[in-house]
Amino acid sequence: MSKEWYHHQDGEPAVVLGNGESRKWFSDEQYEVNAVTWGCNAIYRDVLVDKLVAVDYGMQQEIYDSEYYKDIECHFANWSVLPAEVADMMFMGYEIPEAFIHKSKNRTDQCVISGKDPVTLHEKIEAAIQIHPKLDIKDLQMKMEKDVGVWITYVEENDDINTIDFPTGWSAGNTALHLACQQGATEIYILGFDLSSYDEPLNNLYKGTDNYLPSDARGFNSVNWKNQMQTVFREFTDVKFSWVDAKEEFIQENNLGYLTKTEFCDILHIR
Repeated sequence: MSKEWYHHQDGEPAVVLGNGESRKWFSDEQYEVNAVTWGCNAIYRDVLVDKLVAVDYGMQQEIYDSEYYKDIECHFANWSVLPAEVADMMFMGYEIPEAFIHKSKNRTDQCVISGKDPVTLHEKIEAAIQIHPKLDIKDLQMKMEKDVGVWITYVEENDDINTIDFPTGWSAGNTALHLACQQGATEIYILGFDLSSYDEPLNNLYKGTDNYLPSDARGFNSVNWKNQMQTVFREFTDVKFSWVDAKEEFIQENNLGYLTKTEFCDILHIR
């Protein structure tokens, strides 16, 4: 990495923005805050944040093609740069339907290859149904088919994308939360972490748009989300976390508090 990105200063707060519907007021008004802002995935379409995290293949390619990374510090999961010839050789002797191949708009000499194998998808869906027979099969299939295929993103040399070493396999929001702690934040405000339920409609500001699930998708079981958040709270015990506009007090930890929107705005002097 050639560029020296900005790190948190002592005493400077951070705001980690998820894409739950509870943060809509924040993005609609484009508030300026005296804090380092972290965002996830498609937030870049609406809000200029200081640092952006993406863990889904489709969103990474979309963000890269937008050239947002040229001005904003971006952190991508599983971002391994290879010679472009590797992508060419992948398809030699194979007939892969065009629907499963997603290439970025500008070919260069380097690329990042990622994706899910469509060949084994049916087996995975069947296995999931056996484990969870009461789940909505149509909804399950829709979620498991997301990001299926090969994603080839052609990249520029020395583009300053940060590869996420840890955590991996986490949601974008909780990854951003952990990275904010890694970079030295000691006071973090959490906004738009709505923890959807499978019994409710999907809670996401970008549902029904490119690289997201359809608007009629169900929510997710929030157990993994809660476990990841709890891991962060317990690892960084010296960090003060404040969860803004939570539907309920989902987690109890000594270094975690809960704030209303009004309290949050008063503390950070948002008007």
